[in-house]
Amino acid sequence: MEKPPPQTEPAPPTDADVAAFQAQLGRPPRGLRAIAHRCPCGLPDVVETAPRLEDGSPFPTTYYLTCPRAASAIGTLEAEGVMREMTARLAEDEELAAAYRAAHEDYLARRDAIEVLVGFPSAGGMPDRVKCLHVLVAHSLVAGPGVNPLGDEALAMLPEWWAKGPCVSVTSPPPPANAATR
Repeated sequence: MEKPPPQTEPAPPTDADVAAFQAQLGRPPRGLRAIAHRCPCGLPDVVETAPRLEDGSPFPTTYYLTCPRAASAIGTLEAEGVMREMTARLAEDEELAAAYRAAHEDYLARRDAIEVLVGFPSAGGMPDRVKCLHVLVAHSLVAGPGVNPLGDEALAMLPEWWAKGPCVSVTSPPPPANAATR
């Protein structure tokens, strides 16, 4: 894509956002804290989750990509071996490896600002490998260009997933979820 979608300000989830999440992923949200990035179509495409779920289980993936179109396009990149190529470049390119370590530190700082998870990695394989492009792209969407170099690269490889309009149709929100499912 020539130009990534613009950054958006995190916002508390509305009932319509929760309904969109449920339609996108086919399940209620767990640990939902905020809509971390909003797709140009208006729906959430990245949510911020709590470092611990309601039952106390650690959940280190702070930024979770929800848009099925974006997720599918990223899955195609993963199947084409992009993660393997990126990991190989990390071993060869000291400047890239340093920038990726800085992305890891940024991710941890953002998660730690919510709650510290001692002994848990950041996400996506950071800082030493590329394990999940979905996480790296979500981080890039939230943090903006220049923070996660490999997330930015993967984002640039994606089509404009919003170009055909919203990925799901949400006509009316579901009954309010209780506080334990948000």
